[in-house]
Amino acid sequence: MEASEIQEFVEQQEKASETHMYAVSFSISVLAVLVALVTVLSHRAHTAAVLNQARASDEWGLYQAKKIRQSSINTTVDLLNVLKPGDAAAKARIAEYKQHTAKWDADLLASEHRARELEEQVETEEHHASRYDAGEALLQIAVVLASITLLTHQRIYWFVALSIGGVGVIFAALGFFAH
Repeated sequence: MEASEIQEFVEQQEKASETHMYAVSFSISVLAVLVALVTVLSHRAHTAAVLNQARASDEWGLYQAKKIRQSSINTTVDLLNVLKPGDAAAKARIAEYKQHTAKWDADLLASEHRARELEEQVETEEHHASRYDAGEALLQIAVVLASITLLTHQRIYWFVALSIGGVGVIFAALGFFAH
C-alpha cells in the first residue's frame, strides 16, 4: 500500500466515524425531547394528585362539619325530650330538627362518596406519576450513555442507550395508559 492509499483509507474511516456520530447525536436529541415530554407528564400527574388530595381533605372537612352539626342537633333533640316532654312548641322544634338531620344523613353519604372518589383519583395519579418518574430516569440514563458514545466512539454504549431509552418509553407509556 502506498502512502496516498493509506491516507485515503484513514480519511474514509474518519468520515464513516463522523457519519456514525451524526446518528448518535440525533438520537441524543430525540432522547432529550422524550425526557422533556415525560418530565412534563410526571409533573402534571404529581400536581393533579396534590390538588385531588386537597379536594379530598376539603370534602372530609365538610363531612366532619356536617357530622358535628348533626350530632349537636341530636343532642338538642334529646334535651328537649327530657326537659319538655309534653310541650307542643318543643315537639314542633323536634320535628323540624329531625327533618334537618334526615337531610344531613343524605348529605353525609354524598360527601363521603365524593371524598372517597377523590382519594381514588389521588392513588391513580400517583400510580401514573411513578411510571412517568421511572421512564424519565431511564431516558436520562439513556442520554448520558449515548453521550459517552460521542466521547469513546464505541457503539456499544449507543446500543445500550437506545435499549434503556426504549424501556423508558415503555414505562412512560404504561403511565399514560394505566388506569
